[in-house]
Amino acid sequence: MGISEDFKTFLDNIKIDNAATIALRYGEVTASLNKEFRDTESKTANSLQVGSYGRWTAIKGISDLDMIYIMPAGKWDSYKDGGQYRLLHDAKAAIKRRYPSTTVKVDRLVVRVLYNDFHIEVMPAFKLADGSYKYPDTANGGSWKNTKPQAELDEMREANERKNRNLRRLCKMARAWKNKHGVAMGGLLIDTLAYNFLESTDEYDTKSFHYYDYMCRDFFEFLADQPKQSEYAALGSRQRVRVKKRFERKAKKAYDLCLKAIDASGQKNERQKWRDVFGNAYPAPAKSAAGEAAAFAHVFKNTEQFVEDRFPVDIRYHLRINCEVTQDGFRPGMLRDLLERHGVLLPKKSLRFFIADATDLPDDTELFWKVLNRGEEAERRDVIRGQIVRDEGRGERRETTNFRGDHLVECYAVSRGVVVARDNIHVPIRVRDAEDEDYAA
Repeated sequence: MGISEDFKTFLDNIKIDNAATIALRYGEVTASLNKEFRDTESKTANSLQVGSYGRWTAIKGISDLDMIYIMPAGKWDSYKDGGQYRLLHDAKAAIKRRYPSTTVKVDRLVVRVLYNDFHIEVMPAFKLADGSYKYPDTANGGSWKNTKPQAELDEMREANERKNRNLRRLCKMARAWKNKHGVAMGGLLIDTLAYNFLESTDEYDTKSFHYYDYMCRDFFEFLADQPKQSEYAALGSRQRVRVKKRFERKAKKAYDLCLKAIDASGQKNERQKWRDVFGNAYPAPAKSAAGEAAAFAHVFKNTEQFVEDRFPVDIRYHLRINCEVTQDGFRPGMLRDLLERHGVLLPKKSLRFFIADATDLPDDTELFWKVLNRGEEAERRDVIRGQIVRDEGRGERRETTNFRGDHLVECYAVSRGVVVARDNIHVPIRVRDAEDEDYAA
């Protein structure tokens, strides 16, 4: 298989795999609202699928689906004067009658229907003559605001055709990257930046899968070079899209990884280099007879677990971990600072991994940790580890630097069975030699 087939397989691996269930739930919610406000039970009329799913840029594991229910124009007088919360409450009550055992909540702007596998955010809104929608905001006593999702849906469809169907595919690949590397970017921001990138060049207007390695490289360079700004104008609607957390540093890392993957073209490690960018949905390296023979010559239990095999991954929040390094007789230091100065750690140090920064994690968040030992010594000792374990409630993980290798510690924030934030830190350990006498934490 060449690069074209690999990217085709990658995109096939990340495509939505529960579309039938999503359509069923959308239909049931629509029917409940039609019954309440129009005395019909149509499962398709008067609702609009918006967000990533509506723009056809969502990928496998999506946990947050958006929907606008179009209110009858004749109901406006019932809610226009301070009825924002009442409208949301009425919509909630209608859905709850259809789903009595499902958790249904009123949020500031929407009604959230919380299924076990995903949730739908329903926004009841009144359609205006210009195609926009007036929706309720319950904050600060209540107000009405406007949104233009149809303009976003239309521009995404038209631009995708102009760009040889590359826009939606790029949006999907960017989502795989943000889920792999824990980049807290909203779906509309990703789609807007992918749109801005392809609109800024005609390089890929006639290109397809065979050039996706270069397209991804150039896209991440485009992201890395973005000016530091707090918002963008959304494609189509030109409404404001907020930047939750800076993404340029991780985009630069992705650009560098793309360069390494392209340099490895045709080599046996090429696929692994692309998996470093996009995760395990990218095709795995082929196993060679020589490689399998080497594995039998040096037997160890590969106990590593992958979070994608245990939970859906849909990164929505920021999480950053750090590590306090201590050793008797020396001053404690932070691992990231030590690595910037020295590049490696020495054995016999105590490590305390902890949450250094987290943004707006849901109240029901659970933490999980993964400690992976890598390198020849870990294999020789048969202590790869890599199991995913639940945090014991302290929000930290304690380890020691026992032996040489490039080890990895990763933390996952899980809300309602979905990984919504993640971060990792590498722990390179080497043996002490004469040059290291003055090096200490």
